[in-house]
Amino acid sequence: MACAAARSPADQDRFICIYPAYLNNKKTIAEGRRIPISKAVENPTAIEIQDVCLAVGLNVFLEKNKMYSREWNRDVQYKGRVRVQLKQEDGSLCLVQFPSHYTLSVTSCS
Repeated sequence: MACAAARSPADQDRFICIYPAYLNNKKTIAEGRRIPISKAVENPTAIEIQDVCLAVGLNVFLEKNKMYSREWNRDVQYKGRVRVQLKQEDGSLCLVQFPSHYTLSVTSCS
């Protein structure tokens, strides 16, 4: 456990993950949607999510070959995940308007 405590929030493996299924209004909660249908969008792609996060000024990177475990369709359209840095090296937030995974997900849809 001492090794886990020593890792910085700014390490890339500590960035949060956003899969397109989290924001897809065609998915049920059981299929992986994590925000209300009223705020979700239709069939988002990882590239679109990355573009939105870059536009608001977050540090992001795209992992094109990753796939959400609940996604049954192995089509190229559904591949990819976005890793986003929410906290800086000292543990403070990168942007105060995004204190959590949920607020970032909702903002990505608007």
